[in-house]
Amino acid sequence: MSTGVTLTLAVLGDSIAYGQGASDPADTVGARLAAALTAAGTPTQARVFAVPGADSQGLAEQVRRATAAAPDVALIIVGANDLTHFVPAQRAAALLGSAVRALRAAGAEVVVTPAPDLSVIPWVPPQLRLVVRAGSHALQQAQTQAALAAGARVADIGRSAAAFAAEPALFSPDRFHPSSAGYAVIAIALSPAVRAAAAAVRPGARS
Repeated sequence: MSTGVTLTLAVLGDSIAYGQGASDPADTVGARLAAALTAAGTPTQARVFAVPGADSQGLAEQVRRATAAAPDVALIIVGANDLTHFVPAQRAAALLGSAVRALRAAGAEVVVTPAPDLSVIPWVPPQLRLVVRAGSHALQQAQTQAALAAGARVADIGRSAAAFAAEPALFSPDRFHPSSAGYAVIAIALSPAVRAAAAAVRPGARS
């Protein structure tokens, strides 16, 4: 998409989508992706509808607010709180699928980032890492299937988990949320899927 019209990127989901832990608003995922698209010739503004602490049960209200803004591309980052809140994987995936379908019906291209691997979080006890990794993987798989079936692109950020596991500086001081450096890693991983979604936006589709 390169029409001179500013593309609207809606960011929905949890605290990672919101940018909690970043030292500057420009370091958040939405801001970084909007800046990268703009630099590549697609003027883009990010609008954040994500809510820290939200799990998939909170997506419906976020979607309602986001669709009122008529986004061209919607990015959903969700799943960490479904894991910590013990939301069943199939329930979380069904809620995600509903959110994707609503955004697609509103005309948005949608990119989904499934649950992160929480086993790399520093405060997870070593003896629990395998269990946490297995739970994270199960939710990731369910979310991926639901998102694809609903018409979303799914961003593969699996390699980011290894980076976070190896580099403590990618975490903010709370040792749970990413730092500004961590958000840079996530944005790079998301960039191909978001660029593809932006390219698929039909010129003139928005008034």
